[in-house]
Amino acid sequence: MINVTPRAFVFDAYGTLFNVHAAIARHRAAAGPDADRFSELWRLKQIEYSWTLTLAGQYVDFWTLTQRALDYAFARVPSVDRALRPQLLQAYQELDAYPDAREAVAGLKIRGITTAILSNGSPPMLTSAVAASGMAELLDAVLSVDAVRMYKPRPEVYALVTARFVLRPEQIVFVSSNRWDVMGAAAFGFRPLWVNRTGMPDEYTDRPPLRVVPDLSALASLEG
Repeated sequence: MINVTPRAFVFDAYGTLFNVHAAIARHRAAAGPDADRFSELWRLKQIEYSWTLTLAGQYVDFWTLTQRALDYAFARVPSVDRALRPQLLQAYQELDAYPDAREAVAGLKIRGITTAILSNGSPPMLTSAVAASGMAELLDAVLSVDAVRMYKPRPEVYALVTARFVLRPEQIVFVSSNRWDVMGAAAFGFRPLWVNRTGMPDEYTDRPPLRVVPDLSALASLEG
């Protein structure tokens, strides 16, 4: 149960609403037997680049990082044909939403709760992904780190939400599948929910989520 009545539910995009492995899934046969390893490496380097640049006081937009990470994955997993590069990038622009994503956000809107995305994604990436998911009309805002030119989990990023909706952090439920993102949201003062789809271990026990849920359908049972 949520102790503070939520005024807004804010979602991470990649890995939470949108399946980051959907791009390789569409081309699994062409990618070959190392497709899963390739996709995991692509995602890991994408996030690593966002952290290292922010720590260095630098900024490159997330679409550029996505391309750099893809090129790294090709170099590390040479069994995947580089000719797939344009198809994979196009697929990443229109990632599949998780089956429970639209229904979960729609359920919150029916209850009169403000909904939004806060993402590392660049504005064009997010516009494309949201349009492809059919969720545009369910979101009150789509916020990108591009506005502050640094990446999560910097507190300046989470402050985009409180500034946009003129709310206190404890009035906001932040939903993410990324445990490090949940840690950052908890440190900022949000009421974070960790969507732990794959049963990963908890890495940040000193910054716990309000609740751990297996998928987004669990949002329907939350009280506020």
